[in-house]
Amino acid sequence: MINSKDLLGIKELAPEEIYHILDTAAGFKDVLLRDIKKVPPLRGKTVVSLFFEPSTRTRTSFALASKRLSADVVNFSVTTSSVVKGETLKDTALTIQSLGADFVVIRHGSSGVPHLLGNLLNISVINAGDGANEHPTQALLDLFTIQSRKKKIKGLTVAIIGDIAHSRVAKSNIYALTKLGAKVRVICPPTLMPAGIEKLGIDVFHSIDEGIRKADVIMALRLQLERQSKGFLPSLEEYFNLYGLTDERLKLAKEDAIVMHPGPMNRGVEIESAVADGPQSVILEQVTNGLAVRMAVLYLLSGVKK
Repeated sequence: MINSKDLLGIKELAPEEIYHILDTAAGFKDVLLRDIKKVPPLRGKTVVSLFFEPSTRTRTSFALASKRLSADVVNFSVTTSSVVKGETLKDTALTIQSLGADFVVIRHGSSGVPHLLGNLLNISVINAGDGANEHPTQALLDLFTIQSRKKKIKGLTVAIIGDIAHSRVAKSNIYALTKLGAKVRVICPPTLMPAGIEKLGIDVFHSIDEGIRKADVIMALRLQLERQSKGFLPSLEEYFNLYGLTDERLKLAKEDAIVMHPGPMNRGVEIESAVADGPQSVILEQVTNGLAVRMAVLYLLSGVKK
């Protein structure tokens, strides 16, 4: 059971809640393998997708997850809404609630917006990414993928490479993996490493070779160039030379290590195509698992008393 009407972040979830979501997702993964991939739990419910930032995977995944559960889906277009006329986020959200929506899935460039809406609305709010804060369903699908491949999470060594300072995916994964007993390493240039991040119980590396050595899982992150001011990196070419995940570097990890990336990938910047498309990559598997995880989240939240 999820002990809240909302999913706002991994930070708010207890380990047993996380495992319950993963166990539920496993059941829905089986549903997705059937010829008829639709089940009725959310029939008559309405899910509103409220995205203030671009998205391909998350938005499409939530829409498909909602439809697989037989819910109605409304994609709210910010550019053609009253937001462009000056309507506040509060009034937009209250209008959506008054129209009878049961869930709001929100992505916003400002950290804390889902929490604001969670306190404001009586319906369920799901955080699909807020600024550089959190992206909880991405972390949950990453956990699900790791558990599916490795049969456990506790005790694994997970190396996260990339723009740690600006990545909401990194933060949610750090919270999730440490809660479940994994050993987490973060690897990036000093300019992209948040001060004091080691206080979260993780190990900090500025050398990719040292950071991925003997790792069970390697997660490359997209450079968040849209959230960076100038001066963090000399050039993308230099970043790849120093921190790009290449076939040669991958040999430093364990032989059965898996390679992950939340997408979208910048090939030749964060990851070499030979690795992204190689036998150790589970990147497309992450996308498929995201559908099962988001079905699980919607299903479990629908059973929480509002």
